[in-house]
Amino acid sequence: MASSRKSKQSNNAADVAAHVAARLGTVLKAGDRLLIGLSGGIDSIVLLDILARLRKRRRFELHALHVNHQLSPNAARWARFCRSACRERQVECRVAKVHVARGNSVERAAREARYAALLKARSDYVVLAHNADDQAETVLLQLLRGAGVKGLAAMPFLRKSADSARTLPGNLLSGRHASPLMAPSIIRPLLTVSRAQIEGYAQRRKLVWIEDESNEDPAYQRNWLRHEILPFLATRVPGYRTTLTRAANHFAEADALLDDLGRVDAGDSLTSGTISLDRLQRLSEARAKNVLRVIIAARGWPMPQAERLHEALRQALSARGDAKVRVELGGCELRRHRDMLHLLPARADPGVPSVVTWRGETELVLPSLGGVLSMTPRRGKGIRVEPLRSQVVTIRGRAGGERLQCDADHPRRTVKNLLQEAGVPAWERARLPFIYCGNTLVCIPGLGVHHLYQASAEEAAISPTWQVF
Repeated sequence: MASSRKSKQSNNAADVAAHVAARLGTVLKAGDRLLIGLSGGIDSIVLLDILARLRKRRRFELHALHVNHQLSPNAARWARFCRSACRERQVECRVAKVHVARGNSVERAAREARYAALLKARSDYVVLAHNADDQAETVLLQLLRGAGVKGLAAMPFLRKSADSARTLPGNLLSGRHASPLMAPSIIRPLLTVSRAQIEGYAQRRKLVWIEDESNEDPAYQRNWLRHEILPFLATRVPGYRTTLTRAANHFAEADALLDDLGRVDAGDSLTSGTISLDRLQRLSEARAKNVLRVIIAARGWPMPQAERLHEALRQALSARGDAKVRVELGGCELRRHRDMLHLLPARADPGVPSVVTWRGETELVLPSLGGVLSMTPRRGKGIRVEPLRSQVVTIRGRAGGERLQCDADHPRRTVKNLLQEAGVPAWERARLPFIYCGNTLVCIPGLGVHHLYQASAEEAAISPTWQVF
């Protein structure tokens, strides 16, 4: 339903517009492409109106995206309203329908679907209309959920692209064949503007917006805070918005310091995801957990619950040297091999991999093994090409009991022993591709080539390399 209700307070609309212009001026450059997340509510309509008036003077492109969650009977009407509001301002508007999973938190699922749609759109910046009241509510909600420093930092004015990408559900940025998506940065130029000031702007500009009926439902915890708790709090602490925003800024600074410390403690492990037990054991428990958090965040995985992370660290540090430690952490898992800890993408153990026939491709994607096999032509190193032409070449997974003779002067060795001597972690062994020529195992990438199939100097060959997703 469209609305144009009057504000309870008189506010200077020019001040709100000037504030947005000043905030945008700290990050934008000429030619930047902005995408506003347009719900059709008063906050986003005010932001749309301001951005549409600023775009020519500030020389940025402006587009809008309305996310239709398909939860309300009014959803189609809201989409039409947003298109109309954009048409009036000569702003291109696209509507994206999303599916919201039903579960314990429809609100969270809707938010994740909304962010995924916004961050996948082509733009330099996604501009959102969160205000000072939203920020105060977020700090209190996070506190009630028992969040840590990162959660209590609430919403930043600017979230840079690398950090924005992590808000995509299940998005894994590591690995050669991960999504090439680079998410846009997020800007919230109204973050220190109160809802009353926004209403004052809308009144003075005679704007029309929609009212989402779900915003009145006290079953949602944010609505309960907004309508029942915060009005009471305001009678005793009128400046709670400013106070809670200041607290969020303090938490954000503390979070940045913890990230800096974690990167120093992690060293090269930040990119490899592998860290030595000795390195962690020399740190306090708090710093060791902080290292794991920083590595998990750097690789774009969802952050596990604090209790789960504590248990993973406990098992990894206290297990016997030969123990097989594997602790699932949601989007990733912690494993131990010898004296090293490995943070890896969460994935099911492979079943029986299918047999794939090689027909000369330079690259084979093998989903059942979880990686990509490159077959690069070269001379003098790898598998001789000649015998590969006369027989069927297949790629298989490990079945057990295989033997491979890499040296003519030594007997065939069991693959199990070769893998152990090479220090290949147990979880990687079941995912290695085994290359057969006819019924003969001729190569395991990274481990060796059968001596009868090894290319001599300047002989045409194929060099196999294996890379996991």
